[in-house]
Amino acid sequence: MQDDLAPLDQAARYGRAFRSRDRPIHPTASVQELRDAFCQPLADSGRPGTAVIRELIEAAEPGLVGNTDPNFFAWVMGGSDPVGVAADWLASVWGQNAAIYQTSPAAAIAEEAVSAWLLELLDLPRDSSVGFVTGATMAGFVGLSAARSEVLARAGVDFAALGLQGSPRIHVFLSDDAHVCNLTALRHLGFGEANLHRLPSGPDGLAAPEVLDAAMASVDGPKIVIAQAGHINSGGFEDFTAFARIAKAHDAWLHVDGAFGLWARACPETRPLAAGAELADSWSVDGHKWLQIPYDSGFVIVKDARAHRRAMQIQAAYLNEAPEDGRNPTSYVPGLSRRARGFAAWAVLRGLGREGVAALVRRHCNAASVLAARVREIDGLTVVNRVDLNQVVVGGTDPTDASHAIARLADRLNEAHGLFVRTAVWKGQTVLRLSVISQDTTDGHAAHLADCIRTAWQDIRQDTSTRLA
Repeated sequence: MQDDLAPLDQAARYGRAFRSRDRPIHPTASVQELRDAFCQPLADSGRPGTAVIRELIEAAEPGLVGNTDPNFFAWVMGGSDPVGVAADWLASVWGQNAAIYQTSPAAAIAEEAVSAWLLELLDLPRDSSVGFVTGATMAGFVGLSAARSEVLARAGVDFAALGLQGSPRIHVFLSDDAHVCNLTALRHLGFGEANLHRLPSGPDGLAAPEVLDAAMASVDGPKIVIAQAGHINSGGFEDFTAFARIAKAHDAWLHVDGAFGLWARACPETRPLAAGAELADSWSVDGHKWLQIPYDSGFVIVKDARAHRRAMQIQAAYLNEAPEDGRNPTSYVPGLSRRARGFAAWAVLRGLGREGVAALVRRHCNAASVLAARVREIDGLTVVNRVDLNQVVVGGTDPTDASHAIARLADRLNEAHGLFVRTAVWKGQTVLRLSVISQDTTDGHAAHLADCIRTAWQDIRQDTSTRLA
């Protein structure tokens, strides 16, 4: 008789081996090869569990991206701390539905503990409420949902009774270079282009306070402001103190998109970058980026817990909550059937501690500074952004060939140097957008990347000179 639990041992052994060995940082299979491996006819009869896990590993490995590798610089994606992975496995083993306290008291109180730790680490108002979501898009959705009902309530409108169709137009102010997750959340909440005031941004993708002030003064009605803590390209921060003052003058709600940048507040050296963020009304921040919690992990934080619950509360006769119950997680997020994300978050924060979180942020920002300094020494390349955080944006100095040359540079790095990088189009120019975020990345990895950039760039320029000769 098959051991029904054998696949658990098999997965654990594989997981340890996978993290211990060298492996390709880029996928090695084509689209068709992955389809051939995965997209098979559904069999009439079942398969032994160990055979299924073996087949899954064989099918998936050639299509995996190495974002847990210290030489991964393409996107702001964490490396899944092994402690968090182990806790996440336990969350699956325990099979808890973190809906209300009664469906999993342990999951509910784990979230309660992590909520207090987050507010301490980020130094946000301690009576704020916290929801555990999949990432920054859903965090923005929840925070802006609370904002929507609250600014309407301030205007004397009952959103629960009238909905958007019976409500005045809400004006939403954000940089024209704000992250797309905010636009996605707004669209899901029923906002269209007619609601949006896209503020002209500077070279760093940020809007200036005077631009916000003028835009808000030009219209009447309920208002929401979205500010950036860690621009996706430049890593820059908007002026939260000024934004909060302007928002307050207009009785507006201020939401801070801090997917990765809000963690600057957890490190003494970088904390000044996010000064004034505590003055906002809500914040979105990821756990699966700088904290290295396994995917998916995000947090929405709302200063007014009453407004938060009003936007998210789910009530039904069968949800028999008792007065003595602890935290009910679905009071702060959409949905009833929920993975117990609090266990992995609890384990990672317990493992890191306050100093460990600060050390992660400090190490990655230092590595970004090393990388930027070395790239600036390379003739023909420039660092486009002011490197205050963990983002380094590299462009070419020759305007006639910069975009093509940068694309070739990325190809060379990906092909020959065991690195994972990607380009982006920003301000009309193709750039090499480098994010220092994987948990094991150090100054040494950043210096190695800079050396590889120098070598590849020299080869490209030599090839160009040879063709023109």
